[in-house]
Amino acid sequence: MRMSVLLVLLGITGSSVAEAELRVPRIFSDQMVLQQQTANAIWGWATPGQVVTAKSSWGAEAQTTAGPDGRWQLFLETGTPATGHTLTLSAENTIEINQIAIGEVWLCAGQSNMGWSTQNSFEADQETEVNLPDLRIFRSEREHWHEPLEINRDRLARWKACDPQAAAETSAVAYYFGKTLQQELGIPVGIIQRAYAGTPIEGWMPWEIQQDDPRARQHRQRLDTSAQRRISNAGPTVEKALADFHAELADYDAKIDAGQTMKNRWKSLGPPIITQPANLGHQYPGHLYNAMIYPIQPYGIRGMIWYQGERNSKDAPQAVHYRGQLSQLIDFYRHSWHERSAGNVPDDFPFQFTQLPSWNEPQQKPVEGLEAPWAVNRDAMRLVDRDVVNTGMVVSIDTGDAIALHPKNKKPIGIRHAHLALQNTYGKKITGSGPRYIGHQVEQNRVVLDFDRSGSGLMAAQAGPLNGFAIAGLDRKWHWAEARMENNQVIVSSINVPQPVAVRYAWAMNPSRRNLLYNRQGFPASPFRTDDWPLFQPDDEIVTVNKPEKPDGYQSVDWNRPAIKPLPGR
Repeated sequence: MRMSVLLVLLGITGSSVAEAELRVPRIFSDQMVLQQQTANAIWGWATPGQVVTAKSSWGAEAQTTAGPDGRWQLFLETGTPATGHTLTLSAENTIEINQIAIGEVWLCAGQSNMGWSTQNSFEADQETEVNLPDLRIFRSEREHWHEPLEINRDRLARWKACDPQAAAETSAVAYYFGKTLQQELGIPVGIIQRAYAGTPIEGWMPWEIQQDDPRARQHRQRLDTSAQRRISNAGPTVEKALADFHAELADYDAKIDAGQTMKNRWKSLGPPIITQPANLGHQYPGHLYNAMIYPIQPYGIRGMIWYQGERNSKDAPQAVHYRGQLSQLIDFYRHSWHERSAGNVPDDFPFQFTQLPSWNEPQQKPVEGLEAPWAVNRDAMRLVDRDVVNTGMVVSIDTGDAIALHPKNKKPIGIRHAHLALQNTYGKKITGSGPRYIGHQVEQNRVVLDFDRSGSGLMAAQAGPLNGFAIAGLDRKWHWAEARMENNQVIVSSINVPQPVAVRYAWAMNPSRRNLLYNRQGFPASPFRTDDWPLFQPDDEIVTVNKPEKPDGYQSVDWNRPAIKPLPGR
């Protein structure tokens, strides 16, 4: 990008979009990837009434007029995958964007485990010489805001071709997902990373669409009450917090203007964020959507992967509720992206999500109860995958860490997401996920479980019988079950349950040490249950998930798991 234009782009802040000069958000920068074979939204600001023209080196052209507020948007057709393209935008000044690729674009969003970097994950040493110029990454610093942001404040954000540094700082899940897709498809792939640690799903949706949800209202009320209590105790008022924020933002802008890019030796400079009062914070409903999603809509995407849920699994009632919230988020993202893109992003675009990994002490009981809300959340996700069209769930119970909330074994998750997309979105004739429970029959003293997605057959993770199944009769008391595989079925029974009525599998916070069920392609089966018994009672005492204490000198160690079978041709 020309230096004069780069300075124009870097000068944009959330409050300067009305200035009369042609501008675009930083997501339109050198090295960007545009979604192939669609009309991609390009937008920005100019003098009101100014004609804005777009001309591309691949032959597409478009024109529009800036509105009364200076905002403009046009749509530019793209063809088949290619690299080395240029886009010229003209109005009262000219912006030239270079080294554009046309290919596949995916949004990767969620909380801290989506943001967890490659350099902090296992096998990072294998990526120190990576050189994938056709894998491009757009990553910006975390932001939240109490109103929809037209543009992010991170002035260092830009598209980067994947070299060792870009790989190291990128979300490990997003990196391995994008790398696998790019290598298998053989075309450019763009990853847009939008992750923010410690965030509930309520923050990732506008308040207006969840205001009738009783639990969302309770969540918001708690934060409002916390904010008021803090203000009453001489904490910062909203006015003081905003004044401090804008002073810190001015300092950040001044440092960027002076050429400073690093906060310290390891961390890049990022814009400030407000932590208090809580009603301006990152957990408040809508605040993540306003700053992490709204500013990049309706950039052309193929689909989205999502890794969030820990913050909504502190207790069983909250985890049960996640089923409806995740469905609502998927529906809203699809609908709003479709609407804001004038129909060019489909309203059923692929949406994949990561089922929660294993955490806490390894499973000892056949079925854990209220103390295992992550098991409840996994089931909520399983049901969303079953009920919502064009979704896909990556099972990760064989990853995780008994102690650390941020496990380092992210590579399998990213690769599993890629295999799922290769099968479901790109039509590859592969098995992209693990065995899925689809039904059962009770036959006298045993239960026969049916599965699809079995690939070339079912198998156990290691030698020996499957030992993650539990069985119960009408008394609803759970016992360990004997289990054996037969074709695409698992047959379970127990001498303690002569008349079984229900089965559960891997129903615990951390079932990873059991001998788990896989298919021969190396993908694990999801935890599931055949019953519809209530997972909590209204008068139950709430049990909050226990956060293990980390011993001094604790070092995470990766777990053994069946290898994913190489894709054809590998």
